[in-house]
Amino acid sequence: MKALSRLAALLASVYVLSGIHFANADDLDSFVRSRQQVLNQFEDARQPASPALLQPGRAITAAIAPRQPVSSVQSSDNADELISSAMGLLGVAYRYGGTSASTGFDCSGFMQHIFKRSMGVNLPRTSAAQAKMGVGVSRSELQPGDMVFFRTMGRGRISHVGLYIGNNRFIHAPRTGKRIEVTSLSNKYWNAKYAFARRVKKNDPSRFLN
Repeated sequence: MKALSRLAALLASVYVLSGIHFANADDLDSFVRSRQQVLNQFEDARQPASPALLQPGRAITAAIAPRQPVSSVQSSDNADELISSAMGLLGVAYRYGGTSASTGFDCSGFMQHIFKRSMGVNLPRTSAAQAKMGVGVSRSELQPGDMVFFRTMGRGRISHVGLYIGNNRFIHAPRTGKRIEVTSLSNKYWNAKYAFARRVKKNDPSRFLN
């Protein structure tokens, strides 16, 4: 409990500096507990940590997405950067049309933000447009860092997007009243709404192909 309190205090200072505000101490405590629960879910995926991984922003990524071989289609460095950036926003409120950590994100605004920040890639504004970027990936070949798309409004156009982080899970900004969270692709609702995945790589011309 003392360790959790110290973590809450540390996160409080970090989020004040980053412009993200919590209404009260209970909200911050809830956020800390929620984040710790998510990280605990990936305990089985942890690998022995090397000194190189114990750098700021690297430990969380190592726990969630064990490194792929450098020759893999989606490089581990790209995935590490994306997931680290995404996990740093865990708990930020959903806001329709939102594109800022200080005021909230919608699903595509969240993707726009992390791809720009971690990879320098400018994604389109909507999930439907983002679904035309990069190259298609089959569900059986998903790798951390791939974008996963959903049809939440029937069989029409793509209406939701998240970032696959490994272990059959993805991080996303779900809907009004929720916060950025990690969800299983096996979840009954999301499994039924799943459409396909796309892979956008840094400095890869294919990211511009429809």
